[in-house]
Amino acid sequence: MSSQNILLFGATGAIGTFILNAILAQRSQFGRIAIFTSQRTAETKGEHLKKQGVEVIIGDLEDENAVKTAYEGITTVISALGRNTLAHQIPLIRLAAASPSVKWFFPSEYGTDIAYSPASIHEKPHQQKLRVRAVLENEISRHDLDYSYVVTGPFAEMYLHFSPGLEEAGGWDVKTRRAVLLGARGEERVSLTTMGDVGTFVVSTLLHATPKTRNRPLCVNSFTTSQAEIQALFERHVPGPWDVSYTSLERLRELEDEAWGAGNPLATLVTLRRIWTEGGTLYEKRANGLIGEPKTTSLEEIIAREVRGSSSL
Repeated sequence: MSSQNILLFGATGAIGTFILNAILAQRSQFGRIAIFTSQRTAETKGEHLKKQGVEVIIGDLEDENAVKTAYEGITTVISALGRNTLAHQIPLIRLAAASPSVKWFFPSEYGTDIAYSPASIHEKPHQQKLRVRAVLENEISRHDLDYSYVVTGPFAEMYLHFSPGLEEAGGWDVKTRRAVLLGARGEERVSLTTMGDVGTFVVSTLLHATPKTRNRPLCVNSFTTSQAEIQALFERHVPGPWDVSYTSLERLRELEDEAWGAGNPLATLVTLRRIWTEGGTLYEKRANGLIGEPKTTSLEEIIAREVRGSSSL
């Protein structure tokens, strides 16, 4: 067992659930495993988690004293806060810096590389994460508080689905055999990570605590593919005819401007799909090898899973 005592924020959310499950699958490798959650979540899920050896700490993210108390004895803090609560990360980092036991902080990156290119600093969806990085890299003066950015690219399961009312921004519907591919006939390549593999990558980083995995982005992924390759796999599993249409990058930018102008809550998604189509996930090097080259889910497996899921609806 390692000396790491882990505290997870957002543990029961969309991606936090996968991170917590991956940690629990390696339970013997860690000391304490605790989550910080609301009273409501504790009432609905707390007993189940406690039976798995999870300490359930009840508190409010805005309550500094509750967070300070939760940090006592914790060495590693993992944030899996969703987009709506990302603003809480900066005070969480500052409180971690004031807690002598905390030595390692994982902010909620798990997505697009916000420092991929010089243009990245201007992208609207990146602004909160850029502020988080600025605090960790420029404000925190403790030399014994490290951080790791686990950058996964888009989640494969979400990438495959249409967004209601924004089908022109790309996706697939297996039941109706409809697909909308982006860019030049869907040939642009994109790196994807399944949600389960996000958990795998976080745990693998925890178990490979070296100078090469700290104080830097770790750009990892499950696989790199193209929408055309995804479509070909769908057609192999679900023979046609398929209704396939295409949205050019130019049209995608128009949709993006329209969505932001209208205050559409899905505007962020359209911007991200444009970034991904422009090559914003094609990292120069993958960091999978730095964390032990963990086994990941293949494109074939995720397509088969999607087809099985659609047949059960």
